[in-house]
Amino acid sequence: MTKPNSPLTKQSSLGQEDLLPEESQNWLEKINLWWAEFSLQTKLLAITTLVVSLMMSGITFFVLNGIQRDAGMNDTRYARDLGLLLSGNVTELVANGKDKELANVAEKFWRSSRSLRYIFFTDPKGFISLGIPVSATPPVVDSEFQLSRRLQLPSELKKRPQNPLVRQHSTPKGQVTDVFVPLIWKGNYLGVLALGVYPNAEALASAALSREVTVAVFISIWVLVILGAVFNALTITRPVKELLRGVREIAGGNFRSRISLPMRGELGELLNGFNAMASQLEEYDAANIEELTAAQVKQQSLIATMADGAILLDEKGNIVLANPTAKRLFRWEGRNLEGQELLSELPEILANELHSPIDSLLNNIGENNDLRCNFGEPARTLRIVLQSVRDSSGESLKGIAVTVQDLTREVELNAAQSRFISNVSHELRTPLFNIKSYVETLYDLNEQLSEDEKKEFLGVANAETDRLTRLVNDVLDLSRLESGRSVKFSPIDLHAAMENILKNYKLNAEEKQVYLILDMDESLPKILGNWDLLLQVLDNLVGNALKFSNEGGKLILRAYTWPDSCSASPIDHNLSAPHCELMTPLPRLRIEIADTGCGISQEDQQRIFDRFYRVENAVHTEVGTGLGLSIVRGIIEKHGGKIEMASEKDLGTTFWFDLPLEQADADEVLLQAERNANISLINSR
Repeated sequence: MTKPNSPLTKQSSLGQEDLLPEESQNWLEKINLWWAEFSLQTKLLAITTLVVSLMMSGITFFVLNGIQRDAGMNDTRYARDLGLLLSGNVTELVANGKDKELANVAEKFWRSSRSLRYIFFTDPKGFISLGIPVSATPPVVDSEFQLSRRLQLPSELKKRPQNPLVRQHSTPKGQVTDVFVPLIWKGNYLGVLALGVYPNAEALASAALSREVTVAVFISIWVLVILGAVFNALTITRPVKELLRGVREIAGGNFRSRISLPMRGELGELLNGFNAMASQLEEYDAANIEELTAAQVKQQSLIATMADGAILLDEKGNIVLANPTAKRLFRWEGRNLEGQELLSELPEILANELHSPIDSLLNNIGENNDLRCNFGEPARTLRIVLQSVRDSSGESLKGIAVTVQDLTREVELNAAQSRFISNVSHELRTPLFNIKSYVETLYDLNEQLSEDEKKEFLGVANAETDRLTRLVNDVLDLSRLESGRSVKFSPIDLHAAMENILKNYKLNAEEKQVYLILDMDESLPKILGNWDLLLQVLDNLVGNALKFSNEGGKLILRAYTWPDSCSASPIDHNLSAPHCELMTPLPRLRIEIADTGCGISQEDQQRIFDRFYRVENAVHTEVGTGLGLSIVRGIIEKHGGKIEMASEKDLGTTFWFDLPLEQADADEVLLQAERNANISLINSR
């Protein structure tokens, strides 16, 4: 066994002593954390309740002490009065030495009061001469067996022998009030009367009842305080704390927060109102998210379908978004550009030109910038617009919006227009000069010219006038096609139109020794189109083919249905929608104009249908306005078709296009014409 004073025992004792402070410290921390969870209002309410409880407790103890003090004072007065009453009746007897009468009076007085515990009479020296219920032995002179008892009198009595002394002491049978009354007769000190008085039973019972009632009231107050605190915590504090928690979650954006406390009354209505508010906020939030998502999708779709390039930069100049047009312009297809610096992704020549404007916007110098740049091979002309993006206050820079417009086509068109104006001016000036010259000659030398010379001069003037007419008509035709006017369609026999064109160019072909061949079945179906416009197409294509054909060459016109056969397939009968038994695609009529002329180079083929572009600009062999094929393409697109070509240098050229049959839907043809026009517009950019 381990001894009590062994080191192990001491170590264990020290461990327990060290553990107790840690446990008490943990309890203090828990209490502090528990107290910190309450709000200021709850803390003030708890402190107020505690102060009121302490005040009520103090008042209760004060009243209880007062009741006990009054009970003690009543007992003291009662005992003092008994002592004074008895001393007044027996002082004379003591002075005269009437011991028997004294004993009888004392005996009667003892029996008359149940509250007396004892009665003692002492001589001046303090020896008891008479005592009830204990009496001293009568003195016998010279008796060796005499028993004498002396009463220990209080020392205060000697200091004031004229006044009675009252005090209390506790005994096994209860508290006893001691009364010491000095016996004075005619100025002589005869001794002391000592009485022992029990407390008044009724007074004790009343004091006990008051004490019990007071304690009960005190306990009731504390019980009510505790119950009030619990009730407050359950009915007010807890709902308020839950409501505060819910408000904080709502403020933090958690609109799914709910308070599930079974409360009634005003607090219940408040909690139900909070839950209803949270539900509405959740619905509004979901609706707003859907609207924001839809708006974001619309914006992204709009940016993605923009014909111009769009690039969004952040506040550091890094790429956030680039639409497909911008990626195509800078050849960024298939690359993830998010987070990359714009200047590092651009060609060096563009990066050098954009470096200063972008730095200015990032440093809050200016709001926008507009510049034009040329780069690449072949050269492309871009218009780049930089616009700073700021917050609602306009102070903080959020990024830069970059818009890129490809002006290459516009620049080329402007150059072509300039060339066209130059050509038209030249074409107009030459015939006008010739007409003016010959007309002036006729006017001035009319008498001197022969009839043959006059006819020659008039023939030249007439030819030059036709030349002016063709030029003006070409310009007007192109203007009408681009004006967006609707075209009226009707059934047309294309065989008659092609024969009419061949008749018009028969003499020219014979003069140039070019063979005209018509390869067309007379039983072909009619087409849906505009007679005048299609004649203009055929006239332009046949005229161009004849113009560029060599002697001994061939010019062939073909027409046939395309595709030449259409397979029909049955429809699935499980479909619930209305349907026909068979479905077959409606064929179209294809027209080809082929020649065996000099052909067109690959470079010219890329731009042959552009306005104001002339092949003869390169070869310088024929004159023209450069509008013919542009007019042809516009007319074919008005008919819902598309003109194609194939050419080889020194071998010849073939143009072909498709036209709708008579049974085709005119509205569908017009719709397809609009689509073709939009595609051509996009491709031209």
